[in-house]
Amino acid sequence: MNNEPAVVLPWHGRETSERRIADADWERLERHAAEILAALGMDLDTPGTRETPARFLRALYDATAGYDGDPKLLTSFPAEHAGAQSGLILEGPISFHALCEHHALPFHGAAHVAYVAGEEIIGISKLTRIVRLYARRFTVQERMGEQIADALVDLVRPRGVAVHLEAAHLCTQMRGVAEDGSRTATTFWRGVFNEDADLRREFLLQIKP
Repeated sequence: MNNEPAVVLPWHGRETSERRIADADWERLERHAAEILAALGMDLDTPGTRETPARFLRALYDATAGYDGDPKLLTSFPAEHAGAQSGLILEGPISFHALCEHHALPFHGAAHVAYVAGEEIIGISKLTRIVRLYARRFTVQERMGEQIADALVDLVRPRGVAVHLEAAHLCTQMRGVAEDGSRTATTFWRGVFNEDADLRREFLLQIKP
């Protein structure tokens, strides 16, 4: 069972990353990566593959940068009509790539994120940052959607939040059932979206392709 909390805002109170890897540890991990790749059949003694273990490790490190947080997400602004009935603020499609924690294979797709403002709003670009913060981890689509919704609630205390994710999972396309064309859709509601069917319908209609 994964014990990571539903809401993780790792940039609070942290000036430097806790994921820094010492040079000696990095070299050891490169040797392990080389051993695994060679055991699976890769010839590591060619001009194109000699640096592959190092590139592979760096690619994984970059793909999981979400564990480092994002200090730029701390910015929010007072709503111009604080306390009034506000309309839907929606951003998407926001592309993302993530690594499934079950097989460490990618899943990729698009997110739509919407909220109804309360006393504060957030810059539109921050909605993309929230999505990618939680996508750049070992995760599952269901948890990722919950985290995006709860992070937005924590950041701006909106009246409601809606998150829709649709993704293709390589773990089902490259192995197992080898289902080439399937996509997985998940939707998450917070606040007034849980109570208002018309608001949910408006959101779903707006994200239709």
